Amino acid sequence: MKAYQFQQHGGPEVLQWNDIPLPEPGAGEVRIRHTAVALNFRDILVRRGQHSVKSFPSGLGTESAGVIDAVGPGVTDFQPGDRVATVARPDCAYAEGRIAPAARTVKLPDGIDEKTAASMMVRGMTARYLLKATYAVKPGDTIVIHAAAGGVGLIVSQWAKHLGATVIGTVGSDDKVAVAKAHGCDHVFRYDDFAAHVRDITGGKGVPVVYDSIGKVTFENSLKCLRPRGILASFGESSGDPPPVSARQLGNMGSLFVTHPSLIDYTATRADLLETTDDLFAMVASGKIKIEISHSYPLREAPQAHRDVEARKTTGSVVLIP
Repeated sequence: MKAYQFQQHGGPEVLQWNDIPLPEPGAGEVRIRHTAVALNFRDILVRRGQHSVKSFPSGLGTESAGVIDAVGPGVTDFQPGDRVATVARPDCAYAEGRIAPAARTVKLPDGIDEKTAASMMVRGMTARYLLKATYAVKPGDTIVIHAAAGGVGLIVSQWAKHLGATVIGTVGSDDKVAVAKAHGCDHVFRYDDFAAHVRDITGGKGVPVVYDSIGKVTFENSLKCLRPRGILASFGESSGDPPPVSARQLGNMGSLFVTHPSLIDYTATRADLLETTDDLFAMVASGKIKIEISHSYPLREAPQAHRDVEARKTTGSVVLIP
């Protein structure tokens, strides 16, 4: 099969379109022929070297959807022909097919196509644990979601609105304001001036939670938005790692909490994974959450897709089609 690999960290030009073998699945594994592959910002961080790889050459990507064409020994929940999606490591999703653990693979309901599934698995499951586990959003809450016009942000905004929250979103450019407002945000501001607006909207009280995937650029002002005992969920760092903060600083600012939640920890068991995906599929199938795929690229053009995402030319989800 054809797959992207890279031999060193760097720009999109390090990605190489190679011929590699697609082996038989082992015990507890399934083999998937891809029909859609997701592009996540984490992929860019891995390519740059901000997230480590075990060895070179390395593949790229964790999230994909397609059709099972073989199952390994001991696999009883799946059979060839099943439409599935998976989020699993090692990084190998930028390929025409893959081997995946059956325990990290889920069947797709009839109402959700593979392209939509690939575009929403990581983003949707992330939105779900942020809103229901990292901080359980309640009716009447006011929350802040950064990158509100991005893949996770669009889902968080819609889901939080359904839960009865007032949603304050931030975006990096003026052209994304309308996108965020059309997907559940009640207020939208730029990254450089959001803290004062949040205080004004909340009458100086602050918010119980800020969901921050930007990192360095937004971190300090995110802390300033929080009410006493508020939670800063720093789940990404697209602008770079946040500056260090001491425990004493958090105490002085109102006994604040800072966490760096990870999808793998919130879906660690098969039961957790299925509860999360079932909830996500139900929200999408009901129409309460609309998945926006802003751009689709042939898988062969993954380097250009990376360039466009890094240049902030996209909103919502980006999908690669083998």
